[in-house]
Amino acid sequence: MRGLRLGVALGLLLGTTSSIASAQAIPAGAVSGHAPDKLAGAALPVDPTSLPEPTHRNGREIFTNFREGLAAPQCDAEATSPRWRKQFAHAPARLGNVDDDALPLFGYVVDELRAASLPTEFALIPFVESGYRPGARNASGPAGLWQFIATTARNHRVPMEKGYDGRLSAVDSTRAAVRYLKTLHGMFAGDWQLAVMAYNAGEYRILQSLRRGGMNAQNADAASLPGLSPITYSYVEKLHALACVLEQSENDPDVMAALDRPVPILKGHTLPPNTTLAAWSAQNALDPARIARLNPALTGSRSGTRVLVPAAAALGNDEIGAAGETATLVASNDAPVPAAPSATSPARAVASAGNGRRHTVRNGESAWTIARRYGISVKTLLSSNNLDASAVLRPGMVLRYDEVR
Repeated sequence: MRGLRLGVALGLLLGTTSSIASAQAIPAGAVSGHAPDKLAGAALPVDPTSLPEPTHRNGREIFTNFREGLAAPQCDAEATSPRWRKQFAHAPARLGNVDDDALPLFGYVVDELRAASLPTEFALIPFVESGYRPGARNASGPAGLWQFIATTARNHRVPMEKGYDGRLSAVDSTRAAVRYLKTLHGMFAGDWQLAVMAYNAGEYRILQSLRRGGMNAQNADAASLPGLSPITYSYVEKLHALACVLEQSENDPDVMAALDRPVPILKGHTLPPNTTLAAWSAQNALDPARIARLNPALTGSRSGTRVLVPAAAALGNDEIGAAGETATLVASNDAPVPAAPSATSPARAVASAGNGRRHTVRNGESAWTIARRYGISVKTLLSSNNLDASAVLRPGMVLRYDEVR
């Protein structure tokens, strides 16, 4: 569907420039301007820069972020086709469904587009193409969230090799789609409608149509371009109808109530070497079925693979201070509340581990990578710290180990 090449068309590139947080942990002494030994009993203001990145946000925040990034924020309902409004009428319900992956994926794509200074109308493309299902395949060849054909995927540096189809990776395909859309957005003078038509039909066809109609990107009427497929014209209509459906859902209290819930923020995370997605999911206490749905490209282990996972798993959301001290949690009302781990918590386990060398867990590290670094077995590392095989290692935890020489 999308055998698109940039080629000499890149010579026409004009270029563009580019919460509700859940309770988060603050390492001991992370308040700006004060040493840890001066904090006892003091109720000091929290420096926002010292707070870790949020791992969840309210679903309505995702919706607001999308609405604020639209190039055409107002819906012209009379100009939209009832056919397309009916086809996408289910979209708000899918976003509101807590068992559906659509809302966290939608939030991830909106974040990527806004980081690239692109209109969030582009976040509606996966709704049209794949229904926001990373594993979607079309009998004619396209696959993944963005429904790239193999040629387009390779042209835009999506990994395609035996045993791994990067089109099914939400991370690989979204990165490529954002790069491509940024190029098209610049090529067509910031006109999002021309950009999505080029995404559908190819930039060469749109350039030829502009020349045929005596237009250029600055004065083009997308609906009047000559010689294009009806599918390409309807592509813009579909996205606009979908945007209208979402806008109108703001007046539906049931939809708004369904969106009013904590939603995990998704992040790209490099899977540790020689680790399967299922094993990593189990180690981090994640739902293996949901993680597999988010990452259908990965069926085994693959070195350096970027997977899409909740930020809590990638970054650690209950961090322990470097000295093994109990951290302070910041509740949603910004009032500091002391954490109270149980006697069997990792913090207590580390504190009672006895003498030996120490290792502070960093982002992305697993028991396997730490054990390999020091030449010991995973079982030895865990047992030395009174941890079992299901323990979740969080950044900031201090582990005892006896290095093999």
